[in-house]
Amino acid sequence: MKCADWLLTAAERGNPATRLDERHPGGQAWSDGNRAQPLVHGAAYFAELLAGIRAMHAGDLLLFTDWRGDPDERLDGPGTEIGTVLCRAAERGVIVKGLLWRSHLDGLQFSEQENRHLGEEIEGAGGECLLDLRVRPGGSHHQKMVVLRHPGRPELDVAYVGGIDLCHNRRDDAAHRGDRQSVPMAAAYGPHPPWHDVQLALRGPVVGDVEAVFRERWQDPAPLSRSPLTRLQERLRREDSRADRLPPQTADPAPCGTHTVQVLRTYPNRLLSGYPFAPDGERSIARGYLKALRRARTLIYLEDQYLWSPRVVDCFARALRTHRQLRLIAVIPSVPEQDGRLTLAMNLIGRITALDELRRAGGDRVAVYGLENPAGTPVYVHAKVCVIDDTWASVGSDNINLRSWTHDSELSCVVLDQNPDLREPADPAGLGDGARVFARELRLELMREHLDAPDGPERRDQDALCDPVAAFDAFAETAASLDAWHEGGCRGSRPPGRLRRYAPPDLPAVKRVLATPLHHVLVDPDGRPLRLRRRNAF
Repeated sequence: MKCADWLLTAAERGNPATRLDERHPGGQAWSDGNRAQPLVHGAAYFAELLAGIRAMHAGDLLLFTDWRGDPDERLDGPGTEIGTVLCRAAERGVIVKGLLWRSHLDGLQFSEQENRHLGEEIEGAGGECLLDLRVRPGGSHHQKMVVLRHPGRPELDVAYVGGIDLCHNRRDDAAHRGDRQSVPMAAAYGPHPPWHDVQLALRGPVVGDVEAVFRERWQDPAPLSRSPLTRLQERLRREDSRADRLPPQTADPAPCGTHTVQVLRTYPNRLLSGYPFAPDGERSIARGYLKALRRARTLIYLEDQYLWSPRVVDCFARALRTHRQLRLIAVIPSVPEQDGRLTLAMNLIGRITALDELRRAGGDRVAVYGLENPAGTPVYVHAKVCVIDDTWASVGSDNINLRSWTHDSELSCVVLDQNPDLREPADPAGLGDGARVFARELRLELMREHLDAPDGPERRDQDALCDPVAAFDAFAETAASLDAWHEGGCRGSRPPGRLRRYAPPDLPAVKRVLATPLHHVLVDPDGRPLRLRRRNAF
């Protein structure tokens, strides 16, 4: 398998200002010899992260970026609050540096207050956490990463990249009873919203790549905010918003596995002055999808929080129209996050128009599902995962929507396993690349959970779900059984599985907007000013 057939070259990344690809021999735009492990659910991620931070010594380096951070969110039990864990690390002499999105006002239900409190706790313990508003208007820093470096002990180095924030609602597991530390969502999700999410644990040379992403942002000399009000508040608080120097970056960890990993990003074309590491922005996440989808032949498996925007799903639709054997499975939230009249309608309009585009292209080869837990409560799908033909696998912070592909900062990792999966079908796409262990096992792990299918080594050796058509049909049959059980008044034993066919609520307000010929101009489900949408070239 040629990596360049699936992954972006440095030229295709379209951002010559970054040093990300210069780090590799010959300017190769990816790193080889890594070991990637999917951590499905916040509980699994938080437990591993807690153990890793507790094992750090004085002089070790802990770097993180996040969209939201709640200092009292527990990684495990009492005494493991993320603020406490980070502060204790700083007090031990670990170098702790963080970048949090400064966010909007709390009245807009974003996270300014929570981010400020976490930053203040860390700085009080001797670390440094900057509140970063170097974004385009209406945008956010959405990257979610943690990097743990150990000078003299590089075998312990690890980077975490994915969709899981260090905040409330995220610590859930496969039972999907929800995080006990919850924030309100739509009423359908109950007091403790069940939460489905995925993070990658990365070991090997790619750890240096993820660290380089952090360093580029940290070393940006631009003020953290252009807002005169914000800068005045900082002066009144006597805050120094300038970043301290980081210690020199150590050598990358040694190769330790069979995984080729490419780091992809979104950065907007920032107004007035661009990022020094991306003066015209970066669209490598979007470009990575565009390149990989041209090779899709059998099955695209998606888990996504939004799946919005006809402009973004157009590349999926083109693949479905071109290859008549190609199928697409999407797992998304069955209910939008919030109940508000405006936000609910915006969510549904964006999703309905995107799904209509996919179904026009693929017909019954497109299947979209929501999830519920055994009690029948909807599960909020926050994961951002795509597996194409059991070969190309992406996990990151980016959603399938225009914000993630053009406007917010995002971070994603694509994994190509050099180790082929020899179970049948060994080459489902027929391109000579063959299924790969990492991509196939990621898809199967997620599918087995949603199907309530048994796990274990014996099942993995003989799994019928390896076949794309059988997997597509298994999802359809499981969802049909569960839907029928609900429609029949939930009589008798509940069928196995967590899948429900996705059906958007039937709201008159949404119908009225969709009936408007120019609704795609009048309504932007990504929530940005119309003038900013005209500049979104992938």
